[in-house]
Amino acid sequence: MKRFYKQVSVEPVAGGHAIRLDGRPVKTPARADLTLPTSALAHAVAAEWDAQAEEIDPRRMPLTGLANAAIDRIAPDPAAFARGLAAYAETDLLCYRADSPAKLVDRQAASWDPLLDWARDRYDVHFETVAGIIHRPQPDETVQRLAAAVAAHDAFHLAALQPLVTITGSLVIALALAEGRIDAEQAFAAAHLDELWQAEQWGEDALATEARENRRADFKAAARLLGLLV
Repeated sequence: MKRFYKQVSVEPVAGGHAIRLDGRPVKTPARADLTLPTSALAHAVAAEWDAQAEEIDPRRMPLTGLANAAIDRIAPDPAAFARGLAAYAETDLLCYRADSPAKLVDRQAASWDPLLDWARDRYDVHFETVAGIIHRPQPDETVQRLAAAVAAHDAFHLAALQPLVTITGSLVIALALAEGRIDAEQAFAAAHLDELWQAEQWGEDALATEARENRRADFKAAARLLGLLV
């Protein structure tokens, strides 16, 4: 789509801050008003629109995409969306460990144990860990309490959590990032520990590296959204 506007602005409205293109409100794909809950997020989204050249490229507008998802997909039924994310508590990456080699086992423990310890203290839960990939159920109380933690978030926070959870495969990592226990770089590195280990042993694969960097960009955009909601 060609750029059809000259000026981008932010206007306070009931319920938040709206984006205007030449004075006209921006709509989501479902034709709802693109209204953002904080001034910081609204100005960041406006900057994405303002940075577009002759052609509008949605791939260069990650915050706009996440905001659209919050409004169109999540806000109509946030509880259902939260349940989908909470399901990751049953198969959290941090609970599945290597049994060898010893250096990888130690590296996982050094990176992942503090995050599980944090979650145990924060939510008063217990985790079952296992060597290997055979599924081991988590206690019902653990799943329920982590589900309640996810459900406490609004639509925009859930929009940010979704890529953080799905990219890492870890609800614990996503919650730790959302609550300031770790930063985005630490979270991404923890989630890709095994992949980075393999690259150290056998060398980088160009396609794998490209895929990881694409995931990193999506991950950083979601983490940025969290910061703009404060």
